[in-house]
Amino acid sequence: MNWSKYFGDRKFYRSMLTVAIPIMVQNAITNFVALLDNIMVGQVGTVQMSSVSIVNQLIFVYNLCLFGGTSGAGIFTAQFVGKGDQQGIRYTMRFKLWIGALISVLALLIFGFGGSFLIGLYLKGQAEAGDAVRALQYGRSYLSVMMVGLIPFCLTNVYASTLRENGETMLPMKAGIIAVLINLCLNYILIFGHFGAPELGVTGAAIATVVSRFAECLIVVSWTHRHREKNRYIVGLYQSARIPAKLTRDMIAKGTPLLLNETLWSGAMAMLLQCYSIRGLSVIAAMNINSTLSNIFNIVFIAMGNTVSILVGQLLGAGKTEEAKTAASRMTVFSVLCSLATGLVMAAFHDVFPQFYNTTPEVRTLAGELILVTALLMFLPAFTNATYFTLRSGGKTLLTFFFDCFYVWVVNIPIAYCLCHFTDLPVVLVYLVVQASELLKCIIGFVLVKKGIWLNTIVDN
Repeated sequence: MNWSKYFGDRKFYRSMLTVAIPIMVQNAITNFVALLDNIMVGQVGTVQMSSVSIVNQLIFVYNLCLFGGTSGAGIFTAQFVGKGDQQGIRYTMRFKLWIGALISVLALLIFGFGGSFLIGLYLKGQAEAGDAVRALQYGRSYLSVMMVGLIPFCLTNVYASTLRENGETMLPMKAGIIAVLINLCLNYILIFGHFGAPELGVTGAAIATVVSRFAECLIVVSWTHRHREKNRYIVGLYQSARIPAKLTRDMIAKGTPLLLNETLWSGAMAMLLQCYSIRGLSVIAAMNINSTLSNIFNIVFIAMGNTVSILVGQLLGAGKTEEAKTAASRMTVFSVLCSLATGLVMAAFHDVFPQFYNTTPEVRTLAGELILVTALLMFLPAFTNATYFTLRSGGKTLLTFFFDCFYVWVVNIPIAYCLCHFTDLPVVLVYLVVQASELLKCIIGFVLVKKGIWLNTIVDN
């Protein structure tokens, strides 16, 4: 076997980690502070924690819609960077701004007029009527504040993604670190009412998040415009709204499947939680604890997905298809091996982390069991994530739609729905079956990447 196809030399890993580590660090700090935030809200009570978890699932749908809407243009950005085409980068960034604005306005309208209905969908399970009413009230209060942070989050996403696609990963990381530290400090002050501040509970957590998003946006946007000699594409960005018609059509053609994929995939995640929620608020609380810790341990393979998209996209833009193929294989192997290691560490602490929450013994036990399942199967999403970004880097966005989103709706959700509604199986066993179904997706992904149908240059030479 030719091991060099799957394992690179020191130079390869140095170039890879130069891109990946800043993303990992930013995600690690962001998720660690989110973990502390989650624990702080968890100290207030199980109902409050469940309501925040529900709203964050709805916000997660917006976040991924935004990511999907701008990712199509991001594929072109990475390949324009490989060509050294500054005007092309400028066009793609304008496209991101338009799409981001449209998605944000739609989200504000949906949350503004339908927020209570959406939150209520998760409160139809085995819960006391009083708890459901309280959860709805807390959720509405939290959502109304979080909506204020959608616009700065959108701008940060557009600017930071473009910076990363140009190889500038340190500035978004630093801005993210500052933002999460602001969030952490304000959480401590506003949730519990320290230093003379009012005790605002879940509303205080939302205010802290929104303030940190404005701070991050200010740092990223102002730095980009101040360093025009380094970010030449920013010169003249707002002097015109023009984007060539052909490029616009190409970005829409490549981006629409990604937008639909991220929208429907995030909707699928919300649907999965809704399936589990019929077993009661305790299940929502336990799922929240599990996902919070999982996000900490998932940072390696999440960052590697972004790294695959950037580096492989640049190689394809430069016409280096064989190098792109080898790089994708090496980064996929690296991601899976790292996830095996981090999964074992996570499994070792599966019953320790839930003890930090001020909740019932039932929730702590359930959360620990869910964490153990997630940890032992972490290598499966690591592989499918790397595969997804490999296919996407070559512009095969329609294929990634069927590979990613279509699979969740056709396989994962029917399994979860049927087992939750028509059987008495313990929710942990249901969760295990749903997570293990990713194995078939791994096989499909391996075949698609092996065929090499994603090895395309999509920008004009």
